Amino acid sequence: MSSRAARFLAGICLALMLSACGAEAPQETPAAESAIPMPTDAAETPTPAPTDTPETPVPTPTETEELPEEEENAMLSMMIGETPVAVDWEDNESVDALRELCRAEPLQISLSMYGGFEQVGPIGTSLPRSDEQTTTAAGDIVLYAGNQIVVFYGSNAWAYTRLGHITDQSAADMEALLGHGDVTLSLRLEAEG
Repeated sequence: MSSRAARFLAGICLALMLSACGAEAPQETPAAESAIPMPTDAAETPTPAPTDTPETPVPTPTETEELPEEEENAMLSMMIGETPVAVDWEDNESVDALRELCRAEPLQISLSMYGGFEQVGPIGTSLPRSDEQTTTAAGDIVLYAGNQIVVFYGSNAWAYTRLGHITDQSAADMEALLGHGDVTLSLRLEAEG
C-alpha cells in the first residue's frame, strides 16, 4: 500500500472515530474546563479557576435566603477608626458581595497610607469587579484589583470599581480622618430605621 493510500485510510478512520464521539452526551469535567484557555482582556486580572478557594468565602444567595426580614433590609454601615461615616453605596455586584461578606460578621480592614491621597487595605477575598477609568475625589470608596478597598482623602485617576462615596465629611474632614497615619475601616450590617 502506498503512503498516499495509507494517509487516506487513516483520515477516513479518524473521521469515523470523531463522528462517533457525538453519539453520547458530552460529560463536563473540571479538567476539561481548565484545559481550554479562555480569552481575557489584558487590562483585567484572570478570574480564579472554579477550584480556587478564596481566603474568605462570600456566602451564596442560597445561604442567605432564609434570613430574618430585618437582616435582608439591613444597610451597610462604615466607620473609619472610631468615626462613623455616612456612605452613599453604589448599586453594583461588588457592593452586593461586600454586603454578603458582612452578613456573617463585621469586617475589619487595616488601611495603610499610600501616595499622600488615599488609604488602602486588603479585603481578604476577591470581589466581582467592573473597573472603569475614573478620577476620584475626597470621600470616594473604590475597589482596586478586586481585593483591596481604597478610601480617598485626595484625588487620583486610575481604573477602579466604584463602591460608594462618604457624604457627611468634607475634603478637610477626610484629610483629618485619613491623612495622619494608618487606620482601621469597619464595615457592618445594621437594621434600617
